Amino acid sequence: MRYSKQRELILKTVLQSHVHPTADYVYNCLKTDYIELSLGTVYRNLNFLAEHNMLKKICVPNGSDRFDGTLTEHYHLICTKCGCVSDIDLPEISLIKDKISLKTGFTVTNTNFAFEGLCKACSEKNMNDD
Repeated sequence: MRYSKQRELILKTVLQSHVHPTADYVYNCLKTDYIELSLGTVYRNLNFLAEHNMLKKICVPNGSDRFDGTLTEHYHLICTKCGCVSDIDLPEISLIKDKISLKTGFTVTNTNFAFEGLCKACSEKNMNDD
């Protein structure tokens, strides 16, 4: 992989982020200090980094893809109303891989779980709107 200062900045931005940023978020974080950076460059590099397992890409239905710098196995909660993405660590989910292997002989090498629903804030707002 060829070194790229822009790619390094984009990766660093995602790794230091406490949210699961979109390409727009990363671009807006960097554009004031790096005026030569384009949104297209951010998109290309984020996808490149995900393809090379340096980031995880989270596909959000009816929303912008998000990116995650945490590469250890974990799962995501996606709010279908506001689009927020958060991590959930439930070791019990890992047991599913073992059951799949025992039942089918299939060796699971990667999982990509995302649970969709309403986050706490949107659930509370829904209750208050009724």
